[in-house]
Amino acid sequence: MRLCANENVPGDCVALLRSRGHDVLWIHQSHPGLADDTVLQLALSESRLLITFDKDFGELVFRRGAQASQGVVLFRIEMPSPGAVALRVARALESRSDWDHHFSVVDDSMVRMRALPH
Repeated sequence: MRLCANENVPGDCVALLRSRGHDVLWIHQSHPGLADDTVLQLALSESRLLITFDKDFGELVFRRGAQASQGVVLFRIEMPSPGAVALRVARALESRSDWDHHFSVVDDSMVRMRALPH
């Protein structure tokens, strides 16, 4: 899976995803301090699914009309330890293949998906 991990995605998540064969561009590493709208554009231009813990991306997509055709996955999960978070993120992402063209919210009990505006 081609992923763009927002700056707030923990390093343990990025490391685990990479070790499981995913192609992960980590904003913290490659473009620290990049504005959210630019992160979204970068993910779109590189055909990457954006993963984040920042709910501001919902505002960008649904209220401001920013494009995100590859999709956005917002994690709203408990964070008991870096390792537990990394495993939860990896398992959630690998549990389905229909992330594209959706804004998805993953919490501790469910996944909610909403089609992205065209």
